[in-house]
Amino acid sequence: MSIIEKLYSIIILAAVILGLSLGQVDLIRIHAESLIVPFLLAMLYITFLQIPLDQLKKAFKNIKFTSTSLLLNFVWTPVFAWLLAMVFLSDHPALYIGFIMLMVTPCTDWYLIFTGIARGNVALSAAILPLNLVLQVVLLPIYLILFAGSSGVVELSFLIESVLVVLLLPLMLAVVTNLILSRRKGLQEAILEKLSPLPILLLSLAIMAMFAAQGQLLLQSLELLWIIFLPILLFFIVNLFISQKAGELLKFSYSDCVSLSLTTLARNSPIALAIAMTAFPDEPFIALILVIGPLIELPILAGISQVLLRPSARN
Repeated sequence: MSIIEKLYSIIILAAVILGLSLGQVDLIRIHAESLIVPFLLAMLYITFLQIPLDQLKKAFKNIKFTSTSLLLNFVWTPVFAWLLAMVFLSDHPALYIGFIMLMVTPCTDWYLIFTGIARGNVALSAAILPLNLVLQVVLLPIYLILFAGSSGVVELSFLIESVLVVLLLPLMLAVVTNLILSRRKGLQEAILEKLSPLPILLLSLAIMAMFAAQGQLLLQSLELLWIIFLPILLFFIVNLFISQKAGELLKFSYSDCVSLSLTTLARNSPIALAIAMTAFPDEPFIALILVIGPLIELPILAGISQVLLRPSARN
């Protein structure tokens, strides 16, 4: 784990604070919003460069693990997220949508770090990663229409346009770039290693710009943070139990069970945030929950990784 990855939560929190501070300057606040999408597009392009889409077929070598992971991530989790949103956030449409977006997008990066810490099957987790990415790009608009289409906030045409521009454009550019670089494997690895810290830094700049542009409005609604904390916490607690029980019932090894739990728990807030900031530019509270989510998620995942290492969890 690099120093930037270790300090992820602190970097994001610092970006929030700095953005709020810069937003007090009128000139910065007025122009900050125009910087958000370019930062996110650059972040996603570099992120997608590092995802081995050419290894997608490896995910299907362990059919039992892959099918279980897909059921948990793309069937159970969206329904569970919708139920939590209905119970806790039905009176707050923007938070409702932000919560749904956060919870239906499985992580495609840092969950590998926590899988390694907990001595899970990192190779198996890496194999499922490209499949998680492709499916969430395809299914995110469908989930939003199914679970939030009646809210009046989601416009199908604008949502699809945002997915095409913000996700598919950098994804296709990354695929083409990797095809070109694959002819020189050593150069490709060297470039990707140099670029690895940039997604977190670019995400931080996007968050800083968002809070500079919308910070005054968000500061007036701090009580909303308490509203979203409980459903996020319940999501992790219940899904940890569900994934562990699923692994036990299917007689997964300890390492495979860890991989299943962490791919079920970790969420992909950067991708959801990119869509939120483009599809819902007039709803800053949707983006707010996607920024706050990792600040809650990462300490929880760190704690769960240590819990899974306990001898009682390994029996």
